[in-house]
Amino acid sequence: MARFYIPPHAWNPDQPALDAAETHHALHVLRMKVGDKATVFNGQGVEATVEIATVLKERLTLRRLTLGKTPPLRCALTLAQAVPKGKNMELIVEKATELGAAAIAPLLSERTVVRIDEGEALSKRDKWQRVAIEAAKQCGQNWLPAVTKPVSLKEFFAQKERYDLMLIASLQPGAVPVKQVLAEVKAPRSVLVLVGPEGDFTPAEVNLALNHGCRPITLGPIILRTETAAIYCVSVLAHELFG
Repeated sequence: MARFYIPPHAWNPDQPALDAAETHHALHVLRMKVGDKATVFNGQGVEATVEIATVLKERLTLRRLTLGKTPPLRCALTLAQAVPKGKNMELIVEKATELGAAAIAPLLSERTVVRIDEGEALSKRDKWQRVAIEAAKQCGQNWLPAVTKPVSLKEFFAQKERYDLMLIASLQPGAVPVKQVLAEVKAPRSVLVLVGPEGDFTPAEVNLALNHGCRPITLGPIILRTETAAIYCVSVLAHELFG
C-alpha cells in the first residue's frame, strides 16, 4: 500500500490532506484513482489508512478509514555524523532512518572534505530531511528522525543537548567495545553516537568530545569507511537498545 507523509503542522486526523508534491506523486506517478487506498503518517507515530474519495484535476480528497499509533522506541538514538563527500550522507540518512534513529546531526569536522556555508547549510538540511522522509515512507517507519543543520563539533556541543549516554567512535588507544560500555549503563533512554570523517576526528575534536562526557568506543580491528561506520554504530546500538 502506498504511503504518504503529512507533516505534523498539517496533520488533521479527521480530514487528512496531501500537499502538492505528494498529490502529484499519487496522481501522476502512482496513477491512483477514486477508491484506491493508502497510508498517511505524520512522522510522530500516528498513521491512518485512507481512501481516495474524489479527484478533481490536481486535487484529491481523502476519507479516513482507520487510525493507529506506533509507540516510540524505548531509546532515542541520535547519530552525529561528520559529513562525507559525494552522496554518502544521503545513504547514511536513509539507513539511519530505516534502523530507527531519532535524530541525525550532520557535523562539519576539521577533516571534513565538504565545505558548506551558512546558506548551503539550510538547503543541505532540507535535502537530507527529504531523504529521511522518503526512507520512512518506503520502510514503514512512522517516527521520522529530525535532521539538523550541519554545524561544527564545537557548535554542536554548545547546544547543550542532554543524553543519558554519549559515545564517540574512535581509532585512538583506550577505546572499548560498545557492548562493554552498555553493560555499565542501565537502560539509557537517550544515546548519542559521534562518527567522524575519513581519517577520524582530529585529536582536538576527540578531546572536546571526551571533555563533554563522550566515551570512546572501538568498531573492531578493521578500519571502516565513514558511511560503513555510521551504519555499523546505528545497527549495533539499535540491536542492543531497541529490543
